[in-house]
Amino acid sequence: MNALGYMLEHYTLLSGVIFTLGAVGFLVRRNALVQLMSIELMLNAVSLALVSYNRVHDSDMNGQMFAFFLIAVAAAEAAVGLAIVLAFYRLRATVNTDEADVLKH
Repeated sequence: MNALGYMLEHYTLLSGVIFTLGAVGFLVRRNALVQLMSIELMLNAVSLALVSYNRVHDSDMNGQMFAFFLIAVAAAEAAVGLAIVLAFYRLRATVNTDEADVLKH
């Protein structure tokens, strides 16, 4: 196997570790801002995997194109998520997601 194949394994492993950290952070923490950052970590891990696999298949740019759209989705998610968190903070003076059942009424 060439050096690029070993690098792909390292990037895939790094992507898996970053995604796992994001998933654990999202499931364990109750702070909405930390959960948003954990979602961003997971999206960045997927983007890293797409770009690294695209490096092996360099005849097309599908992986980088999907990574570009994923970055745009992550930016939109951060803006909308932060707006929701700020509105919730104004309503309840907390960003704890356990208190979010108030939004049902």
